[in-house]
Amino acid sequence: MSLTLDTYRLLGRSGLRVSPLALGTATFGTEWGWGAEEDDARKLFDTYVERGGNFVDTAPTYTDGSSERLLGEFARDHRESLVLATKYTTLRRPGDPNSGGPHRKSLFASVEASLRQLNTDYLDLLYLHVWDFTTPVEEILRGLDDLVRQGKVRYVAMSNVPAWEVARMQAIADLRGWSPLIALQVEYNLVNRAAERDLIPMARAMGLGVTPYSPLAGGLLTGKYRHADLTATSGERNRKSFNAGLGLVTERSLAVADVVQEVAAELGRTPAQVGLAWPLQNPGVTAPVIGARTLAQLEDNLGALEVAFTASHLARLQEVSAIELGYPHDVLASDHLRRATRGDLVIEARR
Repeated sequence: MSLTLDTYRLLGRSGLRVSPLALGTATFGTEWGWGAEEDDARKLFDTYVERGGNFVDTAPTYTDGSSERLLGEFARDHRESLVLATKYTTLRRPGDPNSGGPHRKSLFASVEASLRQLNTDYLDLLYLHVWDFTTPVEEILRGLDDLVRQGKVRYVAMSNVPAWEVARMQAIADLRGWSPLIALQVEYNLVNRAAERDLIPMARAMGLGVTPYSPLAGGLLTGKYRHADLTATSGERNRKSFNAGLGLVTERSLAVADVVQEVAAELGRTPAQVGLAWPLQNPGVTAPVIGARTLAQLEDNLGALEVAFTASHLARLQEVSAIELGYPHDVLASDHLRRATRGDLVIEARR
């Protein structure tokens, strides 16, 4: 595999062309205790765009609003050539229950705020950021469709939503002639492959392009973590202590990272490049979202586009990171049910 940022891919069942790696901007600003100052963030943006990248991801509450604001400044001279994606649902004003959530009031207010922050008349892609099990899906879909009809949003998408809810919404949108969902953003990496159970297969069947966030598992796959990082460092606020505090640093995740480092050494690549190249080779993935803090990290991440795995390397990565698919997938894949439904027949399925 050898790609470049201007080897564009179609996003879901739309005609929208996007780069195979999206630039995540949650690192634009230092309000969260890590991230890039404005000058450094500008270098990240300029380098990505100069290489042919066109797919940029943000959210209104990333770095307490600095992400959208900085991106709005940087994108001013490139607006028409960029695919700007943002989100809604996270609480924008603590204490105000209607400043968050997927309902219509939150949706319209959040989009208007994002348009101001990003200094643009329209959003190319709007994700529902976090599902909350309280708002009727018809209210959500109708609100999204209204924004598309008003010209304030071009395409709509989902993130962090159960697979059955997304499938239900896509079916309703199709039946009512509302704007279809074209993308699904989920956490997906060699440490967390849970999306393979239902989310990614559902997305492929329903016409949603998958744009994984945290493809390097919050930095766990970069080779920077050791067994000493299994517990958070008291009193420090940094990415390592954040990940440890969330319980992301485990014996299993470190074992996966060890194999990533071994494969990287054999391929003459960095662990980050191997970690990013793995979801890129999945036919169900459109564009992983990378989140570099420094120009050196971004340059390193972009090298993932040139990684070519051997079958042996892929098998080792698959084995160390394997998960149980659970019911009904394990049962349906069992030899017992295969014999019961097919016997000795050979049936080739093509999709």
